[in-house]
Amino acid sequence: MAEPCLAIQAHPDDAYRYTARGNLIAVVSNGTAVLGLGDIGPLAAKPVMEGKAVLFKAFADLDVFDLEIDARDPDDIVRFCRMLEPTVGGINLEDIRSPDCFYVEERLREVLSIPVFHDDQHGTAIISGAALLNALEVSGKRIEDVRVVFMGAGAAAIATAEHYVRLGVRREHVTLCDLHGVIRPGRVPLDPYQARFARSDAPATALEAFDGADVFVGLSAAGAVTPEMLRRMAPGPIIFALANPVPEILPDEARAARPDALIATGRTDYPNQVNNVLGFPFIFRGALDVRASAINEEMKMAATRALAALAKEDVPEVVLRAYNVESLRFGREYLIPKPFDPRVLLWVAPAVAWAAIHSGVAREIIDMDDYRAGLESRLGRGRAVMRGFSNRAAADPQRLALTDADDPRVLRAARILADEDIAIPILVGQPDAITAAAAQSGVPVADLRIVDPASDPARDRYAEAFWARRQRRGVTSAEACRRLLQPEYFGAMMVAEGDADAVVVGETQHYPRAIRPALEAVGSDEDAAVAGIYMMVTQTDTYFFADCTVNINPDVARLTQIAIAAASFVDHLGIEPRVAMLSFSNFGSVRHPMQAKVADAVARLHQLRPNLKVDGEMQADTAVVESILSGRYPFSRLHGPANVLIFPDLNAANISYKLLGRLGGAQAIGPILVGMAAPIHVLERDSGVDDIVNMAVIAAVDAQERARHRGRRPD
Repeated sequence: MAEPCLAIQAHPDDAYRYTARGNLIAVVSNGTAVLGLGDIGPLAAKPVMEGKAVLFKAFADLDVFDLEIDARDPDDIVRFCRMLEPTVGGINLEDIRSPDCFYVEERLREVLSIPVFHDDQHGTAIISGAALLNALEVSGKRIEDVRVVFMGAGAAAIATAEHYVRLGVRREHVTLCDLHGVIRPGRVPLDPYQARFARSDAPATALEAFDGADVFVGLSAAGAVTPEMLRRMAPGPIIFALANPVPEILPDEARAARPDALIATGRTDYPNQVNNVLGFPFIFRGALDVRASAINEEMKMAATRALAALAKEDVPEVVLRAYNVESLRFGREYLIPKPFDPRVLLWVAPAVAWAAIHSGVAREIIDMDDYRAGLESRLGRGRAVMRGFSNRAAADPQRLALTDADDPRVLRAARILADEDIAIPILVGQPDAITAAAAQSGVPVADLRIVDPASDPARDRYAEAFWARRQRRGVTSAEACRRLLQPEYFGAMMVAEGDADAVVVGETQHYPRAIRPALEAVGSDEDAAVAGIYMMVTQTDTYFFADCTVNINPDVARLTQIAIAAASFVDHLGIEPRVAMLSFSNFGSVRHPMQAKVADAVARLHQLRPNLKVDGEMQADTAVVESILSGRYPFSRLHGPANVLIFPDLNAANISYKLLGRLGGAQAIGPILVGMAAPIHVLERDSGVDDIVNMAVIAAVDAQERARHRGRRPD
């Protein structure tokens, strides 16, 4: 331990290299203003601070020390935080009463060289600021023209008002009210921070403050606003009733008083939730990742604008499932992203990091593309792995036919593929059904190619080619024409005839039925076995399991073909295959016909593919634990743990991948169809949008690699 200590002594910034400081936040509170509970003290505040720590970790993978301190004097808080600086990379001040919180944050910004952020002030300001920008866009109002009335004049209200002014609201158009009335010069009580918004021309009463107001922001208490107040507001008012757990006025009551209003609250059970978790985890993530010395106004503004922009993007299915809704589209009921949208990390943290770099408070310059890739890995290695494949696919977008194209999930996947330039989607199906489903789902498809099997000029050519392939398998010319009316057959023939580079099928069908058209229209590679692979992404490694979906009890020859097809596919992905042929026996330790089948397949592989790194039969732990493999079996042709695992039958493979996914936390991507004569991939029935996109990415990379190995792209 002495060496890193000496290195840090010589170069203090090396603490970020050799310790956890760069990923560690201190959440500091004295418990004087806890939620709506008030001054309950530091010990009673501990559950809230521990909850805050959980949110930091869950949403941004940041570690936290929650530190509840018995310090009512703001200078004591400052001294405590100053002594913390060598330990943590940033400080989140929490639940400190006003105006002490302003003083503490201002002093710490002066004396510390790490980011300090009082979430009660700035969190609400940043998130509601994004909602304000989008509400103004929906309502058609200009920010410099609107009049804003606040109910509440504490830390959150003052910080939010200041943030709105920086966004473009005129200071003279802001009126603050609290339980003592309107903030005016000379009023008692009035602290220096409230005095910034004290106007001599302000309305005399809170009721009058609502006259002609365009925006109401509530940061006070339940029942503080009446329907009569809202009726005094300008046409198309924006109502942010943000008190929790009960807002100043319930949305239903507000809607009854003002049907033309745009409404947001702090609650999860109503649209447009202004939730601070959309801000603080990602702001600190971006700040720490560039070693920012502060969280400045440019960084807060970047977070607001990133959230506002994200709300206008198509919403992924994972968010729709989380909130049990069919669709979410930018508009009156969806002004800001949902807290459980995983994309928030990928939008807000880079925006904050870039603002820190641009404004000069960052001490480390980063490559933003690499940074986003790193953030994706924090959401799970599966996302990081697939991002790498997506980048490869986007380098040479392939023409990708998608059947089941009237399914909303397929349409959303197609939109993602097109918008991110991953592939050129071709929607195969009945045009009226596709456009109707797209309209209902809010997915724009006007720029996407739709192919109708019933009327496309290529149908007769495809039917003739299909008949030529199947005429000695009992298929008549008329039957060939009928089958080509089905999108699954049509899509497969598009690939067979070179009019598409790959096809993804099977969203609404059982796997055996979905795979049949591909086998009939295209078939397998010469001397190859068709098999299903799952790419299993764990926290540390990526494995390929085969065969999980097609061959129930393969014989020696078929097992050999499965291994060759799987290894070839993995090699095409740019990963060196190390193949383990699995059994309950280690290199003949048990004699049994099932073991002998695997051993014979290994012997064939050594003969047919002498350069392939493959060995067995071996048990699963032998295959993946290098110390077992090299320590006990140094003669093995595998040097290093296997990454391609060939199971002896469908029972073993199917059970294994499902258990690893459910109990082991691995992400299963697949099934990936290998051994086909063309890039045709079959989904599991009822796959989600992410699954469809992942399969499409794999199909696109598969098509790229096949074309590269042929030396040219298909015509």
